[in-house]
Amino acid sequence: MFLKQIVIVSTGVVSLIGAVHAQPFPSRAVRAIVPYAPGGSTDVVMRIIAPHMSQMLGQQVVVENRPGGSSTIGLDIAAKAAPDGHTMGIANLTFVANPSLISRMPFNSERDLAPVSFMSLVTFALAVHPSVPAQNVKDLIALAKARPGALNYASAGQVSANHLATERFSAATGIKMTHVPYKGGGPAVVALVSGETALLFATIPSSIQHFKTGRLRALGVSSLKRNVAMPDLPSIAEQAVPGFEAAEWNGALVATGSPRAAIDRLHQAIAKAMQIPEVRERIIALGADPVGNSPEEFGAYLKREFAVWAKLVKEVGIKVE
Repeated sequence: MFLKQIVIVSTGVVSLIGAVHAQPFPSRAVRAIVPYAPGGSTDVVMRIIAPHMSQMLGQQVVVENRPGGSSTIGLDIAAKAAPDGHTMGIANLTFVANPSLISRMPFNSERDLAPVSFMSLVTFALAVHPSVPAQNVKDLIALAKARPGALNYASAGQVSANHLATERFSAATGIKMTHVPYKGGGPAVVALVSGETALLFATIPSSIQHFKTGRLRALGVSSLKRNVAMPDLPSIAEQAVPGFEAAEWNGALVATGSPRAAIDRLHQAIAKAMQIPEVRERIIALGADPVGNSPEEFGAYLKREFAVWAKLVKEVGIKVE
């Protein structure tokens, strides 16, 4: 009888453990760690879709800003979180460049984080001050080649997305320009408008009004396709540099080892949110294109970008200062 009771209790414990593991995902709030201060495009996109994801998942999606270390501080938290899908890291362009730029990474970017979904693509416009005698991308390339190092370009800071985009452009065209980093995208735009610098890969929302008033001239967009906010502006690729693409982007990742069911659920919530008309309108207004593709598609993109930046950093010698 005693043995029978032990068997019954043991069976009950096993059943209880099975029930715990079989809990539907998510079983509590989901953290979305943005590794930047509030207000940037990565933060804004996540905050736009978070309420809609919360409704679809049946649990709150809480956006948490953990800036610093060129995005490594926040993403390190995500990489070292419990591998259950309840903590997402929201990455952008620096994620694929960092392994080649930072000698002591706190985590392995390619091994420790698993792709969930490519959320949106943020297009840059190659902007120049009106004093620069270039009406298109070909003119700018010719000018830079004729005066190596004479043109100054602004950025939001060392290893910022527009710094990396400009280095990619310079490498693709064989030109040499001088980098002038500022403390943020806003000051970089102000510097360009004032004529302190000659050019900037600017986010469209930060520069479109300056294009309309003539305080800046737009030469081309950095995505392969034209941007819906500026449909008449050709891409750099179609003008002068076939295949060139250096757009900012953002996407969701979770700790490697997270259940596939959790990854799929998060991806589905992101993808569905990106199809909501209100969400699409708000993201497009940022100069971004809503995406929401699959973990496999996002993973393939990351693999290509890791290779591209490893090659570029080696060839150009970009360094974190």
